Amino acid sequence: MNLEVRVTAEAAVPGEDEVRALIVRCAEQVLENEGADFPAFLDVTIVGDEAIRELNADYRGKDAVTDVLSFPMYGFYNGEPREPLEEDPESRRVMLGDMVLNYDRAVQQAQEYGHSPARECGYLSVHSVLHLLGYDHERDEPDRLLMRQKEEAALSALGLARV
Repeated sequence: MNLEVRVTAEAAVPGEDEVRALIVRCAEQVLENEGADFPAFLDVTIVGDEAIRELNADYRGKDAVTDVLSFPMYGFYNGEPREPLEEDPESRRVMLGDMVLNYDRAVQQAQEYGHSPARECGYLSVHSVLHLLGYDHERDEPDRLLMRQKEEAALSALGLARV
């Protein structure tokens, strides 16, 4: 897979190198499952509760902490581009967009759901990349089910399926 993922951690992340590698593997798996045939890149920023609350308020009008935000560069609908994809002249890759992952919330949710922070970070990464590709669980019930199926397929391939 011809993918570059730039991960910046603005929050304290125990095992940061492993979390970075997991995010990259998750993004690669989603793009592989989707049959992406173009070189791509995305930027990921790992933050804490306060930073993501501010972003959620600024960009979505929701003054609340959330687990992950996705900012797509292009309009996709369920994996299909709705506009021409252009390579960045410097990287020669298509910029898919930005992911902002709240590590604090990932750890909290992992405890609530009874699995590891790695599994939760993996789920949130897969979820976000699918959003960048135009999948949306909030659109309607068929799209919610399709996105859940895509998430589970990627997570199973990564060995992160629910137990």
